[in-house]
Amino acid sequence: MTAEPIFKKHGREVTLKDGDATESFKALIQPLRYKNKMYLDGVYTEIGFNSQGHYLYIGPPTPDLTLVSETARIDSDSISYRIDRAERVYNGNEIFYIWAIIRTIVEVD
Repeated sequence: MTAEPIFKKHGREVTLKDGDATESFKALIQPLRYKNKMYLDGVYTEIGFNSQGHYLYIGPPTPDLTLVSETARIDSDSISYRIDRAERVYNGNEIFYIWAIIRTIVEVD
């Protein structure tokens, strides 16, 4: 048993792009809440500092984000995200879902 029915019912449409491979599915993406004055990296652009919003991704066991390349990205609602860290969450010996910390991609010219 996996958490996939939850993603199908409550998730939003996302697309994983890894090289030439593209896969669409449903997952949960929510803003990552900061506690204890913990701040994550940002990027300086021509118009100032961009904090590069960090998000919590929770998605189905496949695609397995722990196996994608460093250049893989997730697209949803016209926003692209890079995967900073991903881990499998198990229910017994079966992958129940994948969680990841993702970050909005900022294009710097």
